[in-house]
Formats: sequence, structure tokens, C-alpha cells
Amino acid sequence: MVKIPPGRNPIGTAKVANFVYCTYTKRNTMSITSQAELQGMQNASEAVALTLRQMREYAKPGMSTAELDEFGRSVLAGFGARSAPKLTYGFPGWTCISVNHEIAHGIPAAKTILREGDLVNVDVSAELEGFWADNGGSFVLGEDLHKHQQLVDASKKILQLAIANIRNGVKVAEIGGLIEAEARKRGYKVIKNLTGHGIGRGLHEEPHSIANYYDKYNKSRFRANDVVAIETFISTKATWAYDAGDGWTLIAKDGSYVAQHEHTIMVTEEAPVILTAVNGIWN
Repeated sequence: MVKIPPGRNPIGTAKVANFVYCTYTKRNTMSITSQAELQGMQNASEAVALTLRQMREYAKPGMSTAELDEFGRSVLAGFGARSAPKLTYGFPGWTCISVNHEIAHGIPAAKTILREGDLVNVDVSAELEGFWADNGGSFVLGEDLHKHQQLVDASKKILQLAIANIRNGVKVAEIGGLIEAEARKRGYKVIKNLTGHGIGRGLHEEPHSIANYYDKYNKSRFRANDVVAIETFISTKATWAYDAGDGWTLIAKDGSYVAQHEHTIMVTEEAPVILTAVNGIWN
């Protein structure tokens, strides 16, 4: 995911997460031009998708997020894949695991113990043989003791609708507008400074800002054969994510809960190809 600072100029420089700077003036997008490239993206996407699915299935109350992260590391290693956030930014974990009020970039820790009913988000991105893929999903651990499932289901459905409307020539801003409108219908808001992004030959590529709202400054369009990571950030109240103080974890200041779901897709003239479909986040 990409984090955009307040008041950024859409033409110029913006901060990506807590980590790196990118520009909006040059198109640097992974566009599939051969069967070999498509196969490379499929392999990387399968690695992150199956890792995410297996981590979700492995998570249990009483387990630390550090243990869950180590399990994710072992699954990625089995594919020969390397953790993207660690490789790119030196993130202190193999995957990002955010619990309850944490929105994103949660650091796996031995002291963070998962409990029945927790709202858990796992985000897995990796590099495999020069290709990069990203996916994530929020879920309720065990019984829905705190009534988070409705939020999780809303995020899933909104991502489905967003992806179903992406095809060659569609404005990126229109998909953001759709996401926010669908969130409002369900009584929710969206986080405006966390966005989807291009991906393929690096973790964050053009388009850098696939926002969850209609960004009038974003004039870019989806193009056939481009590879992008589409994600939702559906919130109970907040519209902005803030650093929790550790330089990585993002939270809302008002105690909001946020559900996130993400797929890496390839844009076509018709329905997109969902490269990370085997992660089962819509199940």
C-alpha cells in the first residue's frame, strides 16, 4: 500500500508509506508484454496468495503475531520468494500483521498475542525471480465477539465491485469514487491516505495513488496489460491513518477499526485477471 501525506501535489513528489519517495510525472508501470512475464507474475502472485491463505488458516487465539509471521516466512521460503517489505524497506518482519485498532504495517511481535474475536489483518508481498506481487486481507479470529464481521464483509464486497469495474481506459479516480460511495451506502468511511498502487518489477510502481475516494487531481487511467494492486481501506469512523510512534504501524487517532482487502490484478479490455485469486479472501 502507499501512504500519501496531507496536502500533496499530485504532480511532484509524494511520500510512500514511511519509506521512500516517488514522483507522479513519469509513467513507470509493469505492463505484461510476453507469456514469460505473465508467467512470472502468476508465480509471484501464487506465492503471496497461498502464503496469505495459509497464514489466515494457521492463526489461532493464544498465538503471537511473531509466531504467525515466522510461519509466513517459512511458506514464502518454500516458494523461493523474498519478503517485499523487508527487502525494500528493511521492515522488522516478514509480513505485516495488524491487530484491532492497527490499520496497517503492524510489526509482528512476541508480545502481541492474538485473542478470540480480534480483527486481524495480514498483508503479504514478495519478490520471486524479479517479479513482485502483493495481497492482504482482514478477518475475524474465531468467534465474532466484537461484531467486526460486518465491516470485514463490507470491505470484501467493495473490493469485488471495484475490481469488477476496472478495465482498459477507466479513470483511476472513478474507481476511488466507487469505493467511497459503496462504503457510505454501508455506513462506513474510507482511509484517504492509504492507497493501492502499481506493482510488478518493484513493490510500488505507477500508478502510485489508487485512492479509496474520488481524487480530482488524478487524471490517470487503467491500461490493458498493466499490473496493479487494488485495495480497500474501509473504516468505522476515521478517514486518516497516523504513525503509531514506531515508524511503521499506522492507526487512527479516534480508535476506529479498519478492514483492508487486496488483490494483484492484470488490467484487460474486459474483466481483470485476478492474479492472487487463490488467496481466498472473498470466501
